Amino acid sequence: MGISPVLPSAGLTPVREYLLVGLTAAAVTFLLTSLVRLVAIRIGAVAKPRARDVHVVPIPRLGGVAMYAGVVAAMLLAHQLPVLSNSFTFSRDPLAVLVAGGVISLVGALDDRFELDSVTKLAGQVTAAGILVLLGVQWLAFWVPWDTQNGSLGSVLVLGPNQGAVLTLLLTITMINAMNFVDGLDGLAAGIGFIAAAATCAFSLGLLAQSGGDVHLYPPALISAALAGACLGFLPHNFNPAKIFMGDSGSMLIGLMLAAASTSASGHLNYSVVGPTDLIALLTPMLVVAAVLFVPLLDLIMAIIRRTRKGLSIGSADKMHLHHRFLEIGHSQRRAVLLIYLWAGLLAFGSVGLALVPNTAIVVICIGAGLLLALLISAIPRLRTMRVR
Repeated sequence: MGISPVLPSAGLTPVREYLLVGLTAAAVTFLLTSLVRLVAIRIGAVAKPRARDVHVVPIPRLGGVAMYAGVVAAMLLAHQLPVLSNSFTFSRDPLAVLVAGGVISLVGALDDRFELDSVTKLAGQVTAAGILVLLGVQWLAFWVPWDTQNGSLGSVLVLGPNQGAVLTLLLTITMINAMNFVDGLDGLAAGIGFIAAAATCAFSLGLLAQSGGDVHLYPPALISAALAGACLGFLPHNFNPAKIFMGDSGSMLIGLMLAAASTSASGHLNYSVVGPTDLIALLTPMLVVAAVLFVPLLDLIMAIIRRTRKGLSIGSADKMHLHHRFLEIGHSQRRAVLLIYLWAGLLAFGSVGLALVPNTAIVVICIGAGLLLALLISAIPRLRTMRVR
């Protein structure tokens, strides 16, 4: 796969620059959201309460437009920073995210205002994912747990251009729709997006330190830092009680950027650096992808199975998502959202910890204790009901 360029003068982990990028995205998103809210009300981009919705009053949408503006501002700043400017010099991944993100945000904004049909939305998603592929964001290789030639444990499977393109398209479209499905409670999608992006950024920074400064690992950390900041800046406006929804312009942007960051980190991973026998390290890119989106992906799979069994269209709506079930158990909106944050955070940062922390036993114990605590807290209302009976 070749030797990636290393910049010794740049340092291993330019954490301060990534932090500055994230804070810029957060500040711009936070400041612009109020303006976008006024525009949304003026043009009629308002979510009116429906039978399956939790909110009971009309709430403006289009919050994703402010989030995309925050991402753009963060990328422009990064382009001027001494170290992170190399993200644009050695890779087109940040540019690909800006162009594809603009397309998906535009499609989402049109849907927020005019409620596009599912076919049109899918066409927009495919177009945005295709832009990522055309500009070079695609999987090149990944580890598989078999080796038919040498009989050893695992091998690296190198993908052809067409195989990598198809895999990237499928992954991106799946992530876009998964985040779209999970956007059902105030602050839920923004919070999960922040957790997922922060975990991906931490993983990329860990790989950057281990590789000695491989510049190909700058873009995924940059993409995820910008997204984490945008989600964080939007959250104060969106947490219960929400003043504005991000709409499809925001949820689909989050899904696309998470797919781009994960693909940029995993697809371009230099396996010669981590070693082909290190099972945990080689599996971690895929584990992180699965872990950070465990909640929305599980919700998406359950919804598809549920609607298929009833003979309904996959795109039809209902009120049986995971967040609806938390409300049914007896949790308030805020507590349900915080619980899903807890589950997503444990899975995402647990996977990162397994890869980056030398003592895996401690990480496993912490994850197990956290999962037990999360399970207990989730079941408290049901336990109280059983006790009363």
